[in-house]
Amino acid sequence: EVQLVESGGGLVQAGGSLRLSCAAPGFTFDDHAIGWFRLAPGKEREGVSCISSSDGRTLYADSVKGRFTISSDNAKNTVYLQMNSLKPEDTAVYYCAASRRPSLVPWVVAGVETCSPYYGMDYWGKGTLVTVSS
Repeated sequence: EVQLVESGGGLVQAGGSLRLSCAAPGFTFDDHAIGWFRLAPGKEREGVSCISSSDGRTLYADSVKGRFTISSDNAKNTVYLQMNSLKPEDTAVYYCAASRRPSLVPWVVAGVETCSPYYGMDYWGKGTLVTVSS
């Protein structure tokens, strides 16, 4: 069974940075779409960023473009989410997820392709809490 373990969450002041990590012992991300998602109180799950391994496309939610960067280190079986210029509205539990397939499920919102928060991911971590204070 695939296990994804997130780490790196915590409390940070607005404007600060955090780097989340997602470790997957024994699971290589090479042929799998991967992504970061978040769930804030009272809100629906949001696809923050994701990577298609089939064509290398990287997608970001509009709310984090220019501030967050997703990356992966296949040698370490680890996916990262570098989060800069954090805002209080970034407060959420952040989840790492991976798909059995290399491609992302097409998900278009207001004419912009983004990460589907509901379809395409088969393996999920338990999440790490990020709290951004104002």
